[in-house]
Amino acid sequence: MVNHPTPPQPAQQQPMPGLTNKMNPIPDHGETSYRGSDRLKGKRAVITGGDSGIGRAVAIAYAREGADILIAYLEEHEDAEETKRLVEEAGRKAVLAPGDIQSPEHCRRIIEMSVRELGGIDILVNNAAHQRTFESIEDITDEEWELTFKVNIHGMFYLTKAAVPHMKPGSAIINTASINSDSPNPSLLAYATTKGAIQNFTAGLAQMLAEKGIRANAVAPGPIWTPLIPSTMPEESVKNFGKQVPMKRAGQPAELATAYVMLADPLSSYVSGATIAVTGGKPII
Repeated sequence: MVNHPTPPQPAQQQPMPGLTNKMNPIPDHGETSYRGSDRLKGKRAVITGGDSGIGRAVAIAYAREGADILIAYLEEHEDAEETKRLVEEAGRKAVLAPGDIQSPEHCRRIIEMSVRELGGIDILVNNAAHQRTFESIEDITDEEWELTFKVNIHGMFYLTKAAVPHMKPGSAIINTASINSDSPNPSLLAYATTKGAIQNFTAGLAQMLAEKGIRANAVAPGPIWTPLIPSTMPEESVKNFGKQVPMKRAGQPAELATAYVMLADPLSSYVSGATIAVTGGKPII
Protein backbone atom coordinates (compact mmCIF):
# COMPACT_ATOMS: atom_id res chain seq x y z
CA MET A 1 0.00 0.00 0.00
CA VAL A 2 1.46 3.35 -1.09
CA ASN A 3 1.30 6.16 1.47
CA HIS A 4 0.00 9.17 -0.45
CA PRO A 5 0.18 12.72 0.95
CA THR A 6 -2.91 13.85 2.84
CA PRO A 7 -4.21 17.33 3.73
CA PRO A 8 -3.34 19.77 5.05
CA GLN A 9 -0.89 20.73 2.33
CA PRO A 10 1.65 23.48 3.14
CA ALA A 11 0.43 26.99 2.34
CA GLN A 12 1.44 27.87 -1.23
CA GLN A 13 0.46 30.02 -4.19
CA GLN A 14 1.92 30.32 -7.69
CA PRO A 15 1.24 32.48 -10.73
CA MET A 16 -0.65 30.71 -13.51
CA PRO A 17 -0.10 28.17 -15.00
CA GLY A 18 2.20 26.98 -12.19
CA LEU A 19 5.37 24.89 -12.08
CA THR A 20 5.74 21.33 -10.84
CA ASN A 21 9.03 21.78 -8.97
CA LYS A 22 7.62 24.68 -6.92
CA MET A 23 4.85 22.50 -5.46
CA ASN A 24 5.01 21.03 -1.96
CA PRO A 25 4.70 18.09 -2.03
CA ILE A 26 5.93 17.42 -5.57
CA PRO A 27 3.27 15.43 -7.47
CA ASP A 28 3.85 11.79 -8.32
CA HIS A 29 3.52 11.18 -12.08
CA GLY A 30 4.62 7.54 -11.97
CA GLU A 31 8.28 8.39 -12.60
CA THR A 32 9.48 5.49 -10.44
CA SER A 33 6.36 3.31 -10.27
CA TYR A 34 4.84 2.87 -13.72
CA ARG A 35 5.86 -0.33 -15.52
CA GLY A 36 4.78 -0.82 -19.12
CA SER A 37 3.94 -4.01 -21.00
CA ASP A 38 3.81 -2.94 -24.68
CA ARG A 39 0.06 -2.29 -24.62
CA LEU A 40 0.53 0.71 -26.98
CA LYS A 41 3.55 -0.50 -28.93
CA GLY A 42 4.05 1.49 -32.15
CA LYS A 43 1.21 3.95 -31.43
CA ARG A 44 1.48 7.72 -31.97
CA ALA A 45 -0.18 9.90 -29.32
CA VAL A 46 -0.90 13.63 -29.06
CA ILE A 47 -1.39 14.83 -25.47
CA THR A 48 -2.46 18.41 -24.78
CA GLY A 49 -1.41 19.81 -21.44
CA GLY A 50 1.24 17.10 -21.65
CA ASP A 51 3.96 19.03 -19.87
CA SER A 52 2.73 18.59 -16.29
CA GLY A 53 0.07 17.10 -14.04
CA ILE A 54 -2.23 14.48 -15.54
CA GLY A 55 -0.73 15.04 -18.99
CA ARG A 56 2.77 14.22 -17.80
CA ALA A 57 1.57 11.06 -16.06
CA VAL A 58 -0.18 9.95 -19.25
CA ALA A 59 2.90 10.74 -21.35
CA ILE A 60 5.11 8.64 -19.05
CA ALA A 61 2.67 5.72 -19.09
CA TYR A 62 2.12 5.83 -22.85
CA ALA A 63 5.86 5.99 -23.54
CA ARG A 64 6.53 3.03 -21.26
CA GLU A 65 3.74 1.17 -23.06
CA GLY A 66 5.57 1.76 -26.36
CA ALA A 67 4.03 4.92 -27.85
CA ASP A 68 5.74 7.97 -29.36
CA ILE A 69 4.40 11.23 -27.95
CA LEU A 70 3.68 14.77 -29.14
CA ILE A 71 3.50 16.98 -26.05
CA ALA A 72 1.31 20.06 -26.64
CA TYR A 73 1.44 22.76 -23.96
CA LEU A 74 0.96 26.50 -23.52
CA GLU A 75 4.32 28.05 -22.66
CA GLU A 76 8.01 27.23 -22.97
CA HIS A 77 9.25 26.22 -19.53
CA GLU A 78 11.10 23.48 -17.70
CA ASP A 79 8.08 21.21 -17.16
CA ALA A 80 7.83 20.36 -20.86
CA GLU A 81 11.55 19.62 -21.11
CA GLU A 82 11.34 17.27 -18.13
CA THR A 83 8.39 15.38 -19.64
CA LYS A 84 10.30 15.09 -22.92
CA ARG A 85 13.27 13.69 -21.03
CA LEU A 86 11.11 11.08 -19.31
CA VAL A 87 9.55 9.98 -22.61
CA GLU A 88 12.95 9.68 -24.27
CA GLU A 89 14.31 7.84 -21.24
CA ALA A 90 11.65 5.22 -21.99
CA GLY A 91 13.14 4.83 -25.47
CA ARG A 92 10.37 6.64 -27.33
CA LYS A 93 10.25 9.75 -29.51
CA ALA A 94 9.06 13.00 -27.92
CA VAL A 95 8.04 16.10 -29.88
CA LEU A 96 7.32 19.43 -28.17
CA ALA A 97 4.57 21.70 -29.51
CA PRO A 98 4.18 24.91 -27.49
CA GLY A 99 1.28 27.24 -28.26
CA ASP A 100 -2.26 28.24 -27.41
CA ILE A 101 -5.07 25.82 -28.32
CA GLN A 102 -7.55 28.70 -28.28
CA SER A 103 -6.33 29.15 -31.86
CA PRO A 104 -7.86 26.79 -34.45
CA GLU A 105 -4.78 27.34 -36.62
CA HIS A 106 -2.49 26.18 -33.83
CA CYS A 107 -4.67 23.12 -33.22
CA ARG A 108 -4.34 22.19 -36.88
CA ARG A 109 -0.56 22.72 -36.65
CA ILE A 110 -0.38 20.30 -33.71
CA ILE A 111 -2.01 17.54 -35.73
CA GLU A 112 0.09 18.35 -38.81
CA MET A 113 3.22 18.15 -36.64
CA SER A 114 2.18 14.72 -35.34
CA VAL A 115 1.66 13.46 -38.89
CA ARG A 116 4.99 14.93 -40.01
CA GLU A 117 7.17 14.10 -36.98
CA LEU A 118 5.56 10.88 -35.70
CA GLY A 119 4.17 9.56 -38.96
CA GLY A 120 0.52 9.81 -37.98
CA ILE A 121 -1.83 9.86 -35.01
CA ASP A 122 -3.50 6.92 -33.29
CA ILE A 123 -4.41 8.47 -29.93
CA LEU A 124 -5.59 12.00 -29.14
CA VAL A 125 -5.73 12.97 -25.47
CA ASN A 126 -7.57 16.28 -25.07
CA ASN A 127 -6.37 17.15 -21.59
CA ALA A 128 -5.39 20.85 -21.48
CA ALA A 129 -7.66 23.04 -19.37
CA HIS A 130 -8.07 26.49 -17.87
CA GLN A 131 -9.80 27.22 -14.56
CA ARG A 132 -10.15 30.04 -12.03
CA THR A 133 -12.21 30.31 -8.88
CA PHE A 134 -14.87 32.99 -8.29
CA GLU A 135 -17.27 33.37 -5.38
CA SER A 136 -19.84 35.40 -7.34
CA ILE A 137 -21.09 35.31 -10.93
CA GLU A 138 -20.63 39.10 -11.02
CA ASP A 139 -16.88 38.53 -10.60
CA ILE A 140 -16.59 36.43 -13.77
CA THR A 141 -15.69 38.77 -16.62
CA ASP A 142 -16.90 38.19 -20.16
CA GLU A 143 -13.27 37.63 -21.16
CA GLU A 144 -12.74 34.99 -18.46
CA TRP A 145 -15.90 33.10 -19.46
CA GLU A 146 -14.89 33.11 -23.12
CA LEU A 147 -11.29 32.10 -22.33
CA THR A 148 -12.46 29.08 -20.34
CA PHE A 149 -14.67 27.89 -23.19
CA LYS A 150 -12.02 28.56 -25.85
CA VAL A 151 -9.37 26.51 -24.06
CA ASN A 152 -11.50 23.73 -22.59
CA ILE A 153 -14.08 22.97 -25.28
CA HIS A 154 -13.33 24.91 -28.49
CA GLY A 155 -9.73 23.66 -28.61
CA MET A 156 -10.96 20.10 -28.11
CA PHE A 157 -13.29 20.48 -31.09
CA TYR A 158 -10.58 21.97 -33.33
CA LEU A 159 -8.07 19.25 -32.45
CA THR A 160 -10.55 16.42 -32.88
CA LYS A 161 -11.80 17.75 -36.20
CA ALA A 162 -8.22 18.00 -37.48
CA ALA A 163 -7.19 14.58 -36.15
CA VAL A 164 -10.07 12.37 -37.32
CA PRO A 165 -9.15 12.39 -41.06
CA HIS A 166 -5.71 10.99 -40.10
CA MET A 167 -7.03 8.32 -37.73
CA LYS A 168 -7.44 4.70 -38.81
CA PRO A 169 -9.90 2.18 -37.39
CA GLY A 170 -8.76 1.26 -33.89
CA SER A 171 -7.74 4.81 -33.02
CA ALA A 172 -8.86 6.42 -29.78
CA ILE A 173 -9.84 9.89 -28.55
CA ILE A 174 -9.74 10.46 -24.79
CA ASN A 175 -11.08 13.68 -23.29
CA THR A 176 -10.43 14.87 -19.76
CA ALA A 177 -13.77 15.75 -18.18
CA SER A 178 -14.12 16.17 -14.39
CA ILE A 179 -16.12 15.27 -11.35
CA ASN A 180 -17.45 18.80 -11.95
CA SER A 181 -19.25 17.48 -15.04
CA ASP A 182 -21.83 15.91 -12.68
CA SER A 183 -21.20 17.64 -9.35
CA PRO A 184 -20.33 21.24 -10.23
CA ASN A 185 -18.40 23.28 -7.70
CA PRO A 186 -20.11 26.70 -7.72
CA SER A 187 -16.79 28.53 -7.30
CA LEU A 188 -15.65 26.89 -10.56
CA LEU A 189 -18.78 27.84 -12.50
CA ALA A 190 -17.14 28.49 -15.90
CA TYR A 191 -14.80 25.50 -15.65
CA ALA A 192 -17.54 23.12 -14.46
CA THR A 193 -19.83 24.22 -17.28
CA THR A 194 -17.18 23.40 -19.89
CA LYS A 195 -16.57 20.02 -18.26
CA GLY A 196 -20.25 19.18 -18.60
CA ALA A 197 -19.98 20.15 -22.27
CA ILE A 198 -16.94 17.88 -22.67
CA GLN A 199 -18.83 14.89 -21.31
CA ASN A 200 -21.72 15.57 -23.70
CA PHE A 201 -19.33 16.16 -26.62
CA THR A 202 -17.64 12.82 -25.91
CA ALA A 203 -20.92 10.89 -25.79
CA GLY A 204 -22.08 12.34 -29.10
CA LEU A 205 -18.67 11.97 -30.73
CA ALA A 206 -18.50 8.27 -29.82
CA GLN A 207 -21.72 7.66 -31.73
CA MET A 208 -20.64 9.79 -34.68
CA LEU A 209 -17.29 8.00 -35.08
CA ALA A 210 -18.39 4.42 -34.39
CA GLU A 211 -18.71 3.53 -38.08
CA LYS A 212 -15.16 4.77 -38.67
CA GLY A 213 -13.86 2.41 -35.99
CA ILE A 214 -12.63 5.32 -33.83
CA ARG A 215 -13.49 5.24 -30.14
CA ALA A 216 -14.15 8.30 -27.96
CA ASN A 217 -14.19 8.20 -24.17
CA ALA A 218 -13.69 10.52 -21.20
CA VAL A 219 -11.93 10.38 -17.86
CA ALA A 220 -13.51 12.31 -15.00
CA PRO A 221 -10.86 13.11 -12.38
CA GLY A 222 -11.70 14.22 -8.88
CA PRO A 223 -9.32 16.51 -6.97
CA ILE A 224 -5.86 15.85 -8.42
CA TRP A 225 -2.64 17.45 -7.14
CA THR A 226 -1.30 19.38 -10.14
CA PRO A 227 0.21 22.86 -10.73
CA LEU A 228 -3.28 24.08 -11.64
CA ILE A 229 -4.27 23.90 -7.97
CA PRO A 230 -1.81 26.32 -6.26
CA SER A 231 -1.91 28.61 -9.29
CA THR A 232 -5.73 28.98 -9.52
CA MET A 233 -7.16 28.42 -6.05
CA PRO A 234 -7.15 30.43 -2.79
CA GLU A 235 -4.54 29.41 -0.22
CA GLU A 236 -7.09 27.89 2.16
CA SER A 237 -8.57 25.75 -0.63
CA VAL A 238 -5.09 24.55 -1.58
CA LYS A 239 -4.35 23.66 2.04
CA ASN A 240 -7.44 21.44 2.32
CA PHE A 241 -7.51 20.24 -1.28
CA GLY A 242 -8.80 16.68 -1.55
CA LYS A 243 -10.33 16.57 1.93
CA GLN A 244 -13.85 16.58 0.47
CA VAL A 245 -13.79 13.07 -1.07
CA PRO A 246 -14.20 9.77 0.80
CA MET A 247 -10.47 8.98 0.59
CA LYS A 248 -9.84 12.35 2.33
CA ARG A 249 -6.91 13.27 0.08
CA ALA A 250 -6.05 14.57 -3.38
CA GLY A 251 -5.21 12.03 -6.05
CA GLN A 252 -1.76 11.96 -7.59
CA PRO A 253 -1.46 12.26 -11.40
CA ALA A 254 0.06 8.76 -11.48
CA GLU A 255 -3.22 7.37 -10.14
CA LEU A 256 -5.03 8.35 -13.35
CA ALA A 257 -2.54 6.95 -15.85
CA THR A 258 -3.96 3.44 -15.98
CA ALA A 259 -7.43 4.77 -16.93
CA TYR A 260 -5.96 6.60 -19.95
CA VAL A 261 -3.93 3.52 -20.91
CA MET A 262 -6.98 1.28 -20.73
CA LEU A 263 -9.03 3.61 -22.93
CA ALA A 264 -6.22 3.81 -25.52
CA ASP A 265 -5.50 0.07 -25.50
CA PRO A 266 -6.74 -1.69 -28.68
CA LEU A 267 -8.00 -4.50 -26.42
CA SER A 268 -10.64 -2.05 -25.11
CA SER A 269 -12.27 -2.16 -28.54
CA TYR A 270 -15.88 -2.25 -27.24
CA VAL A 271 -15.45 0.69 -24.88
CA SER A 272 -16.72 3.93 -26.43
CA GLY A 273 -18.92 6.71 -25.12
CA ALA A 274 -17.86 5.90 -21.55
CA THR A 275 -16.76 8.18 -18.72
CA ILE A 276 -14.29 6.64 -16.29
CA ALA A 277 -14.48 8.23 -12.83
CA VAL A 278 -11.20 8.57 -10.90
CA THR A 279 -12.53 10.48 -7.94
CA GLY A 280 -11.22 9.07 -4.66
CA GLY A 281 -14.49 7.29 -3.94
CA LYS A 282 -16.98 10.05 -4.72
CA PRO A 283 -19.58 8.71 -7.18
CA ILE A 284 -20.58 10.54 -10.34
CA ILE A 285 -24.15 10.22 -11.58
